Amino acid sequence: MTLWTCRLVIVVFFLLGASPIEVVAQSSGLGTSPDPSLERVGRVAHAPVDEISGIVRSRWQENVWWVHNDSGDTPRIFAIDSTGSVHVAPWHAGEYAAGAGADSSETPPWPGVQLGAAAHIDYEDIAVEDSVLYLGDIGNNGNARRDLGIYVIREPFYHDRRTRPVKHLPLRYPDQETFPAQEWHFDAESLFVDDGTLYVLTKHREGQQINSPEEGTKLYRLDTEHTHRVNTLTLVDRHDTIPPPTAAALSPNGERLAVLGYASVWLFPRPEDETHWLSTKPRRIALPADQSQQAEAVTWDDPHTLRITNEQRDVWTLSLKTKARVSGR
Repeated sequence: MTLWTCRLVIVVFFLLGASPIEVVAQSSGLGTSPDPSLERVGRVAHAPVDEISGIVRSRWQENVWWVHNDSGDTPRIFAIDSTGSVHVAPWHAGEYAAGAGADSSETPPWPGVQLGAAAHIDYEDIAVEDSVLYLGDIGNNGNARRDLGIYVIREPFYHDRRTRPVKHLPLRYPDQETFPAQEWHFDAESLFVDDGTLYVLTKHREGQQINSPEEGTKLYRLDTEHTHRVNTLTLVDRHDTIPPPTAAALSPNGERLAVLGYASVWLFPRPEDETHWLSTKPRRIALPADQSQQAEAVTWDDPHTLRITNEQRDVWTLSLKTKARVSGR
């Protein structure tokens, strides 16, 4: 979702006499005071990274996180460090500009890692397992796309200039019968992987209106990996009151699923049946909306720390070691 859309939604909240945090609190039972362990650790000042929509931490490269832009960009990903600075190969330092001065430099800005044999329609989230990246071209604001899919990429060396996906997995929802859909429940900004199996969480809208977010999400699983025909997702679970998810990430030990919204993080423990993630009892943590703003991306730095970025390019960490407010489901 673009920044102007979020601002319009926030204006509506205030016209109704409630802040975004209060709206989340009313629907989930949370208090309105933010968790004190949210800490701003940096900002991605590199101009080509202008609308962060997904982030993952590398599992085999130190001090490397991969990020990508939302819709409107070329097919590429960027490697950044813990402060949000982009990694540029030393041997290219004189050829490209990086950071806040890239816009005004006489040399071109560092372009990131280009993805050959790929398209960028609406990249919304990225997941990682071992040394494989899963890039979700799953944004579907108007609920009319017939070309949804996930790119599977062997994680490149962070100084690389280009790579190409190993494969592209076309997707469709089993319960979408018309294009556009009658109910706008087939957009997605959240992707995670569990032992090689991919999952997608949907983002809903009311009345076929892009600017009308609706509570609830559905969890789908990818059970096939066809590359030359469309894979039909399997609907496995749902949650009717969670705020619209903007990102998801599974913890490194596989025990907790983090689902991010604009003003909260929901942590779901691993279900006993390994499938019904949304049917477990979540821990809910309110985020200060004036700081997190349009929070769009989440990953785990370690089993006790989340890293969150927003479309304004700020980078935050959230420590989960401090006990936060918990309420019943």
